[in-house]
Amino acid sequence: MTTATADRAFAAPAFGGGGDFAGTGQLLRLYLRRDRIVLPLWVLAFGLLPSFYVKSTTGLYDTQAQLDNYAKSIMDSPALIAMYGPVFGTEAGSIGLWKAGPFYALIAIATILTIVRHTRVEEETGRAELVGATSIGRFAGLTAALVLTMVGCLFVGVLAAGALYGSDLPAAGSVAYGATLALSGMAWAGVAAVAAQLSTGARVARGVAFAALGTAFALRAVGDAGNGVLSWFSPLGWCINMRPYADERWWVLLPLFAVATVTVAAAYALLRRRDTGSGLLAERPGPSVAASGLSGSAGLAWRLQRGTLLAWSIGFLLYGLLMGGAIDSVGEMLEDSQQILDMLARMGGTEVLQNSFITFAVSFLAMAAAAYSISAVLRLHDEESTQRAETTLAGSVSRERYALSHLGFALLGPAVLLLIAGAALGVVYGAMDGDLVGKLGDSLGAALVQVPAIWVLTGITMAMFGIAPRFTPVAWGVLSGMLVIYFLGALDGLPQWLVDFVPFTHPPKLPGAPFQWQPILWLVGIAGGLLAVGIVAFRRRDLR
Repeated sequence: MTTATADRAFAAPAFGGGGDFAGTGQLLRLYLRRDRIVLPLWVLAFGLLPSFYVKSTTGLYDTQAQLDNYAKSIMDSPALIAMYGPVFGTEAGSIGLWKAGPFYALIAIATILTIVRHTRVEEETGRAELVGATSIGRFAGLTAALVLTMVGCLFVGVLAAGALYGSDLPAAGSVAYGATLALSGMAWAGVAAVAAQLSTGARVARGVAFAALGTAFALRAVGDAGNGVLSWFSPLGWCINMRPYADERWWVLLPLFAVATVTVAAAYALLRRRDTGSGLLAERPGPSVAASGLSGSAGLAWRLQRGTLLAWSIGFLLYGLLMGGAIDSVGEMLEDSQQILDMLARMGGTEVLQNSFITFAVSFLAMAAAAYSISAVLRLHDEESTQRAETTLAGSVSRERYALSHLGFALLGPAVLLLIAGAALGVVYGAMDGDLVGKLGDSLGAALVQVPAIWVLTGITMAMFGIAPRFTPVAWGVLSGMLVIYFLGALDGLPQWLVDFVPFTHPPKLPGAPFQWQPILWLVGIAGGLLAVGIVAFRRRDLR
């Protein structure tokens, strides 16, 4: 938001009277305008996709016997229980929403990002101080961010309940799932609001909130895979235990509501105790002399990127371990559904179910690694937006060297992540199958051939940053669109020429299909061309 935009937004007197909440309405309208695209997208996605999961379940499993066998296979796999939670019923609605269980965490991610963006990011960039110089109350910014996010969560819940009920499912289970999904988002919005008061940096605030979310997931996963006790110490565990369409536990809504209420109240109390732009956690002073490893643009990039790479590495390690433990149960779970077998064969390049599942698993990992790569390139955008890049480039650092220092993480980071996940998957699967060396080699090969496809997304993001930096975050929309096309194409729902635009469809489908150099070379060439365009454009344009 520029100075002129702020002046226009707050030229009119703030309504709502004086005091700490003055101007909340104006800020809410401003936030709505800024989120006019992103907010409707995640509301529609989280509100409608659960009903599609249920419809796909009813389409893939035609008889109750198939549903019973599927539910039994899930409960026989500790890896799947750790990943998604237990399944509590054998009806289509219960099993379909079991597959939609990750939405409780996904809506938490959306609300955390929204709250931090409209609170701590505004303070970090100085916009909150500019706005606060007008007739805006102390709590107006936080209140507007919470209202925006929680109303979005409410719409998600209503939309999800309505879509499920419209799919001929019982009203009680539909309302239970919608209410739980909405309250999950609200509870994590409160957690994010507290995290935003703790540090002067948005990155640390997001890190604190995501660390809390990761802890909640770990407690839920370990608890569900064990005796279930630890699950009750996790908000995500409470959500799973609502049990829609399987004897709903309505009282589970109470602790979720309590977390939302307590965290929001705590956020206001903490906000009152600190100054604008400051945090309650004191920043530690750095050493008087920087370490030799921090010299130069590469050292700076390492300092900025290392924490994110470490967090992603842990996540990929856990995912690889879970997938490796689930492969042996795949055949028993899916053998009754010819449609799923055909889909996995198309995605995996072979009718050998286990090999197809490995290809599917590493393809999903590649898409996640592409998200990491995009975020690494967007660090260039963040540094330029906050004018830190200008300070760095004022020294004896060329733009090419500066850009390449961050692109190194965007290009090599995904390879590291896929190596970690592939090794974890191969070790677990090989140990269970009695062929450690063979399965480890298969998994590593299947993972590494995905790297050139990720680089295409890296190149697209860099090209956007070089040519039109203002629109660089649209790279997230490009990735999202490719994911939709990829999965719909796997179901024969789209023409092949459209599916071919997705780079993840082109790598050799190892370990089931033979290796081919041609698609790898094409992907590397396209990625290299896009990266070159982005670097040249960045070198020639003015900084923002």
